[in-house]
Amino acid sequence: MAGSSTSEFRWKAPPQPQPQPPTQQQQPNISDSDSDSGSDSDNNHHNRHNDLSNTIFKAYLDCHSSSPSPSSIDLSKIQSFLSSSSSGAVSCLICLERIKRTDPTWSCTSSCFDVFHLFCIQGWARQCLDVQAVLAVTRPSSTETEPVWNCPKCRSTYLMSKIPSRYLCYCGKEEDPPADNPWILPHSCGEVCERPLSNDCGHCCLLLCHPGPCASCPKLVKAKCFCGGVEDVRRCGHKLFSCGEVCDSVLDCEVHKCREICHEGECPPCRERAVYRCCCGKVKEEKDCCERVFRCEGSCENKLNCGKHVCERGCHSGECGGCPYQGKRSCPCGKKFYQGLSCDVAAPLCGGTCDKVLGCGYHRCPERCHRGACLETCRIVVTKSCRCGGTRKQVPCRQELVCERKCQRMRDCGKHPCRRRCCDGECPPCSEVCGKKLGCRNHKCQSPCHQGRCAPCPIMVSISCACGQTHFEVPCGTENNQKPPRCRKLCNIAPLCRHGQIQKPHKCHFGACPPCRLPCDEDYPCGHKCKLRCHGPRPPPNREFILKPTKKMLNIHVESTPGSPCPRCPELVWRPCVGNHLAAERMMVCSDKTQFACDNLCGNPLPCGNHYCSFTCHPLEIRSSSLDKRSESCEKCELRCQKERSPRCQHPCPRRCHPEDCPPCKTLVKRSCHCGAMVHAFECIEYNTLSEKDQSKARSCRGPCHRKLPNCTHLCPEICHPGQCPSPDKCGKKVVVRCKCLTLKKEWVCKDVQAAHRATGSDPKEVHKNQFGVGLLPCDSSCKSKQQMAESVLQQRNVKEIEEKEEPSGKNATKRRKRRERGQDIKETSRLQKLTAATKKVLMLVMLIAFLVAVSYYGYKGILWLSDWMNEVEEQRQKSRRYPRI
Repeated sequence: MAGSSTSEFRWKAPPQPQPQPPTQQQQPNISDSDSDSGSDSDNNHHNRHNDLSNTIFKAYLDCHSSSPSPSSIDLSKIQSFLSSSSSGAVSCLICLERIKRTDPTWSCTSSCFDVFHLFCIQGWARQCLDVQAVLAVTRPSSTETEPVWNCPKCRSTYLMSKIPSRYLCYCGKEEDPPADNPWILPHSCGEVCERPLSNDCGHCCLLLCHPGPCASCPKLVKAKCFCGGVEDVRRCGHKLFSCGEVCDSVLDCEVHKCREICHEGECPPCRERAVYRCCCGKVKEEKDCCERVFRCEGSCENKLNCGKHVCERGCHSGECGGCPYQGKRSCPCGKKFYQGLSCDVAAPLCGGTCDKVLGCGYHRCPERCHRGACLETCRIVVTKSCRCGGTRKQVPCRQELVCERKCQRMRDCGKHPCRRRCCDGECPPCSEVCGKKLGCRNHKCQSPCHQGRCAPCPIMVSISCACGQTHFEVPCGTENNQKPPRCRKLCNIAPLCRHGQIQKPHKCHFGACPPCRLPCDEDYPCGHKCKLRCHGPRPPPNREFILKPTKKMLNIHVESTPGSPCPRCPELVWRPCVGNHLAAERMMVCSDKTQFACDNLCGNPLPCGNHYCSFTCHPLEIRSSSLDKRSESCEKCELRCQKERSPRCQHPCPRRCHPEDCPPCKTLVKRSCHCGAMVHAFECIEYNTLSEKDQSKARSCRGPCHRKLPNCTHLCPEICHPGQCPSPDKCGKKVVVRCKCLTLKKEWVCKDVQAAHRATGSDPKEVHKNQFGVGLLPCDSSCKSKQQMAESVLQQRNVKEIEEKEEPSGKNATKRRKRRERGQDIKETSRLQKLTAATKKVLMLVMLIAFLVAVSYYGYKGILWLSDWMNEVEEQRQKSRRYPRI
C-alpha cells in the first residue's frame, strides 16, 4: 500500500447513544494535509476538523482502557496502517521495496494483516510448497495431507488452494481496484467493507474498504450485565459489561453468596472459613467452604463384615464394603478356581506354569504358579536388529540393540548431516541455528537451519517525529529510506524574538525553527520603523533527523542564536539644502546626516530689504570645532535703488539701495503739446501730482492744432486740444478737382470732394494725396482728341524699335547654324551620358536600399538593447526600493 498525500480513509467516530449506525457521509477524512493555526483556540478548531484520527481512535480506545482487549489491538493495527499509508512507509516484507499505488497487493487475513506484493507472495508460497514436496519425497508419510504455506510475518498457515491469483481490494469485493482515484485509499475499492465481524454477532463492518482488521461492531443492542441484574443499551462489540454492583449469586456450596463485583464467567470458589471433619470423621480442621470435603492421612482400619479383616482403604466416606476374600477364589495364576474357602485361608497354588504376559509384551512368565509379581525384566535371548539395520545380534529381550554407526544422511536443511548413532532413517530436524543475514541486512536468522529463503525479519523499527508523539513502525531494513512522520502537533519551542506572541505557530519539525517572517518594526530614533524581516534572536534548534542517534548526540546542548541589531535607518526622505530652498529637496537616506548645497542662489533678503542674496546656496549657521555658532553673512548690496517711487514715476532713485522711502523726484520731464508743435519741461514730482485734467491744460500750447485731418490732407483749424480733431467731415478748404486724363480742373470745397469720393464707392482715407480729387470731373471732346494724338505717337515709337531689332539678322543666322551643329553633337554623346546616368542611378538606388536595411537592422538592435537596458535600470530601482542601500 503506497502512501499518498491525496489518499483518503474514511473513519467513523463512536457516536453517542443514537440508534442510527454511522453512514458513509459521517465518516471523516484522515489525510496528511497541512494547515496552520494562529492561537490555541485555532489549534483546537484545527484538530477538530482536520486531524480527526487521534480523536476517533481515542474514543474507540477509551472503551478498552481497563485492559488490552483484542478490539483495542485491532484498532492499534488500523491506526498504524493509516499512519504508515499517509507517510508512504508501507513496504513489502519479502522484497523490502516500497509498495506503490499501482502495485498489485495481497494482505494477510489471519492475524497480522500485513500487505505484500502479489508477485512476491506468490513466489513465497510456491517456494514453501517446493520445500514441502522435497521433504515428502525424502520422508514418505502414511497420511496424505494437502500441502500448506505460511504467511511471511505471522506464520499463519494457508492451504495450497489459497495461493492468491487475483489482485483484490482489502474487502475482497472488487478485482483490480482503481489506482488513479486520488480520493480513496490505495488498493481500496472505496465502498463499504461489509465483511462479517469477528465476534459472530451477525453484523457487518460499516467502514469503507480498509486495511487491517475490522473494528468492533458499533450497532446498539440491549444487553445484560454479567450478573444479569442490569439491562442497558450497549454497542454490540462491547455488550458484555459489568454493572459494578455485588454479584450476589448463590455459590456451589448452595449456602453462601458471591461477594465479588459483577464479573465475567463463573463465580470463584467459596472462601468462607469454618471447622469441618474429614470423610472418616476422625480429624477436625479449619478449612475454606470450597475445601470442606477432605481426607485425612490415616487409614480407615474399620472391621469388615467378616470380622476377621480390617479395611485397608484410606480415609473415605460411606461403608467399607464386603471382605474381598469371601466367595469364589482362584490360584495366583488364575487357571484354577476354589469354592467355599474361608476368608482367612489362602488359596492354594495350582502347580502349573504362570504364563502371564511379561512387561515386554511378547513373552510369558515361565515360572510355576506363584504369589506376587512376575519378573520385571524379560531374560529370554532373541535375535534383534539395530535401528539402522546394519547389525543383527542375539541379546536379552529386555536389552535394546544399538550400533555405533553414525548416520550420514543430510537433514531437512540439506546442509548438515544427521550424525546420530544408529539412526532409524527418520532424522530429526536440524538443530543448528540458520545464522544467515536476513533481507534487512541488520540481523541474522535465528530459526533452525532450513532450506529456501529465510523468513522476513520480524523486528519493526519505530520512526517518530521530533516531539515523539507521532510515530509509525516500518519493517527492519526499510528505515533508511523513510522520512520522519508528519506530526500535526505544534512545535513546543518558544520563539525568542519580539514577535513571540503574534508569530504564526508552526508544526513539529527537526532542525532549526523556520525564521520569523514578520517585519522587525523596531522604532528608530528618527521615528521610522525597521522594515526588514525579523532578525531577532532565534531559539536553539532541534537535532536533525537521525534514525539511531547516539547518547552523545542526544546530550549535545545547542545554544540559541543571538539576533543582529537593526541597521541604520534606510528610509528615503526629502531633505532640504542648507539654504532651505523650495523645490531643492533631495532624496536621501534618513540615517545620512550630511548636508548639501543646491545650485540655486541664496535668495535670502539682504539688510536693504529690497534685494536678495545672489551667492550660491550657503549655510546660514555653521558649527565650528569649538561648538560656537556664527552666521555666514550674505553679500553687501551695491546696487542702485530700484524701488517704485510714490507718486509713481519712471525715474530711478539716484541713491544706493536703502530701506527707507526714496526722496521726491526732481528730474525734468519733457512733454509735447497735444498738437506736437511745442515741448514743455516739468519737474517729475510736480507733473505727477497733477490730475489728468490739469496735466492736459498744462501741456496745451494754446495755438493752432497743426494736426492733419483723418479724411483729407488739411490741418485741423482748432486750438491745440487733446484727443481727435472735431468734425473732420466738415473741412472747408478748397481742393483742385480734375478729370481722369488730367485735362480739365476745377476748385471744390474739401467736404464736397469727400462726399464725391464716397459716392464713387471709395473711402477718402484710402485715397492717395496725389489722387485726391482726380477723376471726379467727366472728360469732354477735347480730352478725346488729345488722347488720340498720344496713341499715334506711341505707335510710331514701337515701329522704330522693331526696325532697329531686324537689322542685325545676318549675323544672327550664322550663330543659329553653329548652335544646331552643336545640338547634333550633343545628341550623339547624350546616349553614353544616359547609360552612365542610368547606371549611377541604379548604384545609388542599391546603395540607398542597403543603407536603409542597415539602418533598420541596427536601429532594431539598438531598440532591443535600449529596452533591455531600461528593464535592468527598472529592476535595479525596484531592488533599491525593496532593499535600500544603507
